[in-house]
Amino acid sequence: MLHLLDVGIIGAYLLITIIIGLAARKKAQKSTGDYLMGGKSIPWYLLGLSNASGMFDISGTIWLVTLMFVYGIKSAWIPWLWPVFNQIFLMVYLSKWLRRSNVTTGAEWIHTRFGAGKGGKLSQTIIVVFALLSCLGFLAYGFIGLGKFVEIFIPWEMVSGYLPFHVPPAYVPHFYGIIFTLFAVFYSLLGGMSGIVWADVVQFSIMTIAALVIGYLGFVAVGDHLVNIPDGWMSPFFGWELDLDWSAIIPAVNEKITSDGYGLFTAFFMMMVFKGVLVSLAGPAPNYDMQKILSTKSPQEASKMSGFVSVVLMPIRYLMIAGFAALALIFYDKLDLLTASGTIDFELILPAAIKEFAPVGLLGLLLAGLLAAFMSTFAGTLNAAQAYLINDIYLKHKKGKVTHRQIKWMNYGSGIIVVSVSIILGFFVQDVNSVLQWLVSALFGSYVVANVLKWHWWRFNGEGFFWGMVAGMIPALILPLVFSATLDLYYFPILLVTSIIGCVGGTYTAPPTEEAVLKSFYTNVRPWGFWKPVYSKLVQEKGNFKKNADFGLDMFNVAVGIIAQTTLVLLPMYIVFRQLFPIYILVAILALSIILLKKFWWNKLKIDLD
Repeated sequence: MLHLLDVGIIGAYLLITIIIGLAARKKAQKSTGDYLMGGKSIPWYLLGLSNASGMFDISGTIWLVTLMFVYGIKSAWIPWLWPVFNQIFLMVYLSKWLRRSNVTTGAEWIHTRFGAGKGGKLSQTIIVVFALLSCLGFLAYGFIGLGKFVEIFIPWEMVSGYLPFHVPPAYVPHFYGIIFTLFAVFYSLLGGMSGIVWADVVQFSIMTIAALVIGYLGFVAVGDHLVNIPDGWMSPFFGWELDLDWSAIIPAVNEKITSDGYGLFTAFFMMMVFKGVLVSLAGPAPNYDMQKILSTKSPQEASKMSGFVSVVLMPIRYLMIAGFAALALIFYDKLDLLTASGTIDFELILPAAIKEFAPVGLLGLLLAGLLAAFMSTFAGTLNAAQAYLINDIYLKHKKGKVTHRQIKWMNYGSGIIVVSVSIILGFFVQDVNSVLQWLVSALFGSYVVANVLKWHWWRFNGEGFFWGMVAGMIPALILPLVFSATLDLYYFPILLVTSIIGCVGGTYTAPPTEEAVLKSFYTNVRPWGFWKPVYSKLVQEKGNFKKNADFGLDMFNVAVGIIAQTTLVLLPMYIVFRQLFPIYILVAILALSIILLKKFWWNKLKIDLD
């Protein structure tokens, strides 16, 4: 039962979001650029904090706490499904490449690469479809996580007596989801990007305080109690099989491992890394992450922003995750994980642990922070979807002059449409993990080939991009329905092959992109890769034109960055569980990584000519 103080804290946070929306409204209404991108005037560290806040989502946190409870330190690898290390590729070079385009959306960026001809139009159309599909998927994913979470703390019998209508028990989570979604819609629709960023800063501040307290409670509990875990739980290393046996401790956990499909961990890990590297090379997907990159002041600030995300997100988030995992392991018998059907749902570990262990005041702070996490992700994703609807559909096809009033109401109308559709989709979602797996393994797998080639191969054209995306998206939508019992990650090789066929076939059945477009793109973005014909022509014209020879250095920095990011994940885990020797090793690795990145990445940003 929520105490009056907890209710007051939650109410105060919701009031702050309304004030932020109203305060940011004036700036947001100046222009479309101010609404969607904050006028490209927001400092990189605030955008980075906002981006980290958007990734600190409630559904993902529920999933990560469950993973650490079940898989222990090895759970640090499983988020490579996203992959989390794509932020390092962005930090080192891809954010800089993307920001040099100086556009508003990923679809608009396509014109800088493929031009405005038939290929450019086809490729822009397919990227808008993909962007809207992924945005709606993420919104539905957050919607169901929020509903499952809130229902535990606000029992329906407390609310139902005050409502003039009846809500079936199965749809109670959806009712709660709609209510809290409306607050996110309010400040994001009124305040645009500026409102979202400032609301995110408030949210991340709340979550930081809550994470420090939960991490401390877990740390104290580990010192006072014996942690009953299977052999290998405390190690990040693994063999061909996972070899975590919970039979003598909590037998139901073994069933969870089997249902997740992670038993053959080495095969799973290899496929995850293979897919993750390719996804990272493809660049950011057209969602809130891309919009934050495009909203930075300069290419250098875009790189700094992407790097700052890992620095602030990983230690804080995993301190909270490890704290909750420690409390859940030690006091497992006190947790209520049974569903109405009598089965154990390990996705209830986080809310059950909060309900059991959070004292008055902290409970309100945690609930406000996690509700804010949902609203942050929702608002950022909504902003990205609006950008595509406004820039790439409405403004592109609107004939005649568009007035400021028309744009303002289009901003509001597009947001309402996206929210309404996402809520409808949320009614069909069964659980958090099913949507997550489809998004990161199937749908994003279809995005890879075309978006790797667009950076690195001069001959690749708009037709190749279009047919490569289509050839990946169609099986990504069909395969999960046909092979529902198969882990979505294992569809990736099929998506890879169909996408390659689509990309190559589409490219060679159409002429190359116009020479002027290729030269302009290569001059402005300066990617490395297979650009020799374009480079040779630019040398003939300009004489002293230099190509990007930083492939080796970039890959070195990526490797060092991934190591640093992983240490920031592992350190809070080992701190909470009081493992001194791994802490010393990790601190030494982190220090060396920072020195190398300072010399070979940060210092280079200062002299990089943009």
